[in-house]
Amino acid sequence: MGIVKFLREAWKKPDIKVLRARMIEWRKSRVITRVEKPLRLDRARALGYKAKKGVTVVRIRVGRGGHKKSRPNKGRRTKRLHIRKNLKMNYREIAEQRVARKFSNMEVLNSYQVGKDGMNYFFEVILVDRVAPEIQSDKQLGPFVRAPKGRAFRGISSAGRKARGLRNSSVKCPKVRPSLKANRGRGN
Repeated sequence: MGIVKFLREAWKKPDIKVLRARMIEWRKSRVITRVEKPLRLDRARALGYKAKKGVTVVRIRVGRGGHKKSRPNKGRRTKRLHIRKNLKMNYREIAEQRVARKFSNMEVLNSYQVGKDGMNYFFEVILVDRVAPEIQSDKQLGPFVRAPKGRAFRGISSAGRKARGLRNSSVKCPKVRPSLKANRGRGN
């Protein structure tokens, strides 16, 4: 069994004590922290990480909750008291956007979850330097930096595409675009 396969198998049943101790330290550290190397090397490599100049990994802590709009308790007529609209973004997309704002000179390549507790989600986000010559000459990473800026904000990253409903997961309902409302009854 190769090292990558061994790592993948190990992350299916992680050691809870070690992970809990790590998360206690992560909670005490800063919200966005640059890390030396990825914690889940197998996942990072599958998502495009390379151990070369211009590629950086950042760990971010995102607070759980707050997706549902709270109901107003006063100062509205009955018609305006509804709370139907909730946040459509997932936590991973929120994490990618926050990292992209912090590191504005870099491009978000992808991200993956490394842990969660009762209060927070923890993600590692892979970033690519747009101006690094090693990245611009790279066959796989070059197109990402030559494309227009802001993949995380335009919903082009993997998390953004999932939140927009562009993953063809069901055979009955192959597409939920152009509009979620228009395709609500499809597949039933």
